[in-house]
Amino acid sequence: MSADEKRQRLLEEIVVIDLTTFVTGGFATLMLANQGAEVIKVERPGVGDDSRYSGPPFVDVEGYEGPGKPASEEGESPYFWTVNYGKQSIELNLKTEEGLTALYDVVAEADVVVENFRPGTAERLGVDYETLRERNDELIYCSISAFGETGPWSDRPGYDLLVQGMSGMMSVTGYPDAPPAKVGLPQTDLITAMWSAFGIVTSLYNRERTGEGERVELGMLDAALPWLTKQAGKSFVGEETSRMGTKDPVLAPYQMYPTADGHINVACGNQKLWEEFCAAIGREDLSTDERFATNSARVNNMDALEAELSEVLRTKTTDEWVDLLADERGLPVGPVFDVDEALDNEQVRARGAVGSVDHPAAGEIPVIEHPLNYDRADSGFEKAPPLLGEDTVRVLKAAGYDDARIDELIEAGAIPEP
Repeated sequence: MSADEKRQRLLEEIVVIDLTTFVTGGFATLMLANQGAEVIKVERPGVGDDSRYSGPPFVDVEGYEGPGKPASEEGESPYFWTVNYGKQSIELNLKTEEGLTALYDVVAEADVVVENFRPGTAERLGVDYETLRERNDELIYCSISAFGETGPWSDRPGYDLLVQGMSGMMSVTGYPDAPPAKVGLPQTDLITAMWSAFGIVTSLYNRERTGEGERVELGMLDAALPWLTKQAGKSFVGEETSRMGTKDPVLAPYQMYPTADGHINVACGNQKLWEEFCAAIGREDLSTDERFATNSARVNNMDALEAELSEVLRTKTTDEWVDLLADERGLPVGPVFDVDEALDNEQVRARGAVGSVDHPAAGEIPVIEHPLNYDRADSGFEKAPPLLGEDTVRVLKAAGYDDARIDELIEAGAIPEP
């Protein structure tokens, strides 16, 4: 591709209506926005997405007088930013006839609708698949819920914490002498979001082939189970799964070890790496010790292996080991960063993985980019996360509404005054 050719983003002409709150739907539509989709986030007038209030911390934006507004009197939530870069926000009261009609008009020109209501709520609001398909028969409609729309738990509410517990994830997270632990991220929210985005994109691909719309339906619990992988493999053959700290159920050494000033991760994924690692730390004897000679032997003797390696690795600092083992020897060894270090280091800077965008009220803010890099297309966020209702008038005018109709919506309580 020549330098003069325009590199388009792969979803550049796709319009997505986001009816979701929090992370499961929000991160799914974030992934689509990163690939160029126009994502229109529909929010409750004067209230917005609940994640706008998730904090502290908040960023003070006192004095802002442009379109839209912060939903919280305390300011803007950086947590909200992380799942809403690159989107637009419109405020619509879907409990009014006028607000619902306005949504139908916007959906008529859209490609995708995503919702994460509890099962039955979309039907009560009049925004279910069958209703919206009457306005747009090529629509891709994605429904996300905690436990799916069938089964005895389908009516239960659910959050990431509950699903982490019910998916078995917490039972294998943490240390053996401690209670089950939650993964430190909203893991099942993010897992579900990624499955949702995958389902939406494959449905769009199928629509290109068939001309037909599709409904994608998934539950968070269903989405989490395939990620059990190694632990599921043990369970399938009757072996007990357990919490192992940073150890791995099928590989060794594959865990965190103490150093003179912190911790380091060692991940010897095959026999060659194990033997090279032993030579690099001056312990060739470990590779011929019958307790550690094969991966199976090392897995069966993890505690003894941990004791031997911990004694050696405590003799140098983390940086010294990384320089020697990773940089000089090319071995799979790495430091354990805190979040600040993870977001700002030489590798992240070189890759442009964290950048910035201009926020209309908060000024320049950080943005975590997504990891897909194409040879012939662009990806990335081009605008900041939206203020509440920032795009209401613009989106409605694009759907054919003139000033008089917009005034009627304001009078009916379907949208707030700009």
